[in-house]
Amino acid sequence: MQRDGGAKGREYRPDPMNTPSDALAALGLTLPPAPKPVAAYVPFSRVGDLVFVSGQLPMRDGALIATGPVPSSTTPEAAKAAAQQCALNALAVAADAAGGLDRIAQVVRLGVFVQSDPAFTGQPAVANGASELMLSVFGEAGRHARAAVGSVALPLGATVEVEVIVRVA
Repeated sequence: MQRDGGAKGREYRPDPMNTPSDALAALGLTLPPAPKPVAAYVPFSRVGDLVFVSGQLPMRDGALIATGPVPSSTTPEAAKAAAQQCALNALAVAADAAGGLDRIAQVVRLGVFVQSDPAFTGQPAVANGASELMLSVFGEAGRHARAAVGSVALPLGATVEVEVIVRVA
């Protein structure tokens, strides 16, 4: 049984009556097809029971849903929604690597990069779009370590990019 890094030392116990797939469906969401890399890298790398998912952009139906820096080009609220889309895309890749969404046992870490204007310091609130999705889908097993980082620019002009590390069963 894995324990989190918090002071309470909660154990992750998946609820067999509510799978991650069930939770995703209850949110009205479906996994998109796993996005293909846009450069010279692989979508994921698996080492033992860990899957490292390459950075995912806020693509939906083949198009970016948010571009430019926050808040001058994209509102913080729209950036948070874009972070959720990035996380959904990352879950699609992780599910492919794991053999299905329900084979993901734990979300270990998120790295969230936010294209930001120089004075913007709300990256953690934007990153919550990804973090809250993980908690909604995986419950306690969705609690994770995280970095929320401001960036001058991101690939293709995207507002947000999210990388994920998950543990598979």
